[in-house]
Amino acid sequence: MSRKEELRKNRLEKLEKIIKEGTHPYPLSTARTNTIDEALSSFEEIKNSEKEIILAGRLRSFREHGKLTFANIEDESGSIQIFASETFMGRSIYESFLEKFDIGDIVEVRGVLFLTKKEEKSIKAVDIKILSKTLLPLPEKWHGIQDVEDRYRKRYLDLLFNKEIKNNFENRSKILKEIRSFLDTKGFLEVETPSLQPLYGGAGARPFKTRFNALSMDFYLRIAPELYLKRLIVGGFEKVYEMGKCFRNEGIDKSHNPEFTSLEIYWAYANYKQMMSFTEEMLTHILKQVFKKTEIWYEEEKIDFSTPWERVQFSDIIRKETGIDLEEINKEALREEAEKMGIHIEKGADKAKISDEIFKEKCRNKLRQPTFVIHHPEGFQPLAKSLSDGVLASFQLYIAGWEVVNAFSELNDPIEQKKRFKEQEEMLKEGFEEAQRMDEDFITALEHGMPPCVGFGMGVDRLCAILTGSHSLREIILFPAMRKK
Repeated sequence: MSRKEELRKNRLEKLEKIIKEGTHPYPLSTARTNTIDEALSSFEEIKNSEKEIILAGRLRSFREHGKLTFANIEDESGSIQIFASETFMGRSIYESFLEKFDIGDIVEVRGVLFLTKKEEKSIKAVDIKILSKTLLPLPEKWHGIQDVEDRYRKRYLDLLFNKEIKNNFENRSKILKEIRSFLDTKGFLEVETPSLQPLYGGAGARPFKTRFNALSMDFYLRIAPELYLKRLIVGGFEKVYEMGKCFRNEGIDKSHNPEFTSLEIYWAYANYKQMMSFTEEMLTHILKQVFKKTEIWYEEEKIDFSTPWERVQFSDIIRKETGIDLEEINKEALREEAEKMGIHIEKGADKAKISDEIFKEKCRNKLRQPTFVIHHPEGFQPLAKSLSDGVLASFQLYIAGWEVVNAFSELNDPIEQKKRFKEQEEMLKEGFEEAQRMDEDFITALEHGMPPCVGFGMGVDRLCAILTGSHSLREIILFPAMRKK
């Protein structure tokens, strides 16, 4: 029998004793009167009143000293020492505490606050009850665990032992709250569009496919909410946003997870230049509200969000880092250049897709401070409006080498949009699996008239990873997708 099995057997025996003495080891509720933080914040007042209080939480330590026992109890708000003795608790309660309770158990403690001789704030226990008897011990060596994936598989233990990780997730929640607050105050309406879609679109990605039995139809988990949100712009809404889950059937790495949180914003009668300024305002607002500053440290590098952020042309940075002039090179020659660099190009990819792959490999990681990469080549995004000089009215925001935002003035010409969808379908036939599909219903919506509009898509997980100093998305997603162990 392994050590772990022995400990579990021992705890099961304690559980049986608790049940035999007539105590429920998993009661319905607790009579807790205060959180630990409330007790510590009002310590003198509660202590001087000699009023009994009831705390609840997890036992994190257990130390016997003769006829006294010191323990620590922890809830979400903090930790406090328990002072237990037969004198104050009575023999039966005290002996039960020593014999049947283990580190990790969830308990309720009734007592009065006092200062020990070492002036440590404590609760002098009168009674201790079990709220949840644990059957498995907490690990002894969770810090420094070699298999980092165990931290993701057993996130509950990661949160118990790693306060920094817990704090990161609390900050993630605050970031999402501030995003919504900012957009709401700017007059944007939060909406919800379908996660199950009969036709995927709005981005270049492989979808997850499922079956809708009630309709006898194949459906897809959405790769983006874009085409539905633009239908709302057609319908008369002028400022909408959606923050929610999207799904892309792709690989997992530092900056990709198949299930991720996306923020998409659509703003009628505005353009991509206005959205760049809006993005600066929104992200600096979030930093000030959550972190009280506009500078952060990411992987030992200071990132300064002071505005304005640099704007750089897509073709200029390609030329600077690779020597390639996108205006002078054709698709086949560009593919050859990419292959020389060891960059894999998917079959059927057009010139814009090839240039994007070169950018990702040779340019992206050079963009450390917040930088807008603007004016991508036509074909880069089939839903974006073109400018007169053969580039798109577009921008991407890069921070610490991560693409965080993709935005552009939306194409609202139904004839041109249908032409581009047809070009994408041809790419699909040639083997390019990430091509966008023809969406006739969306074309019909555009034919009813969509005003000039700018669209914005942000990877919320990526933003949170950067702002919390997390080295990968899996550090800031509570339960990331994992391979079976």
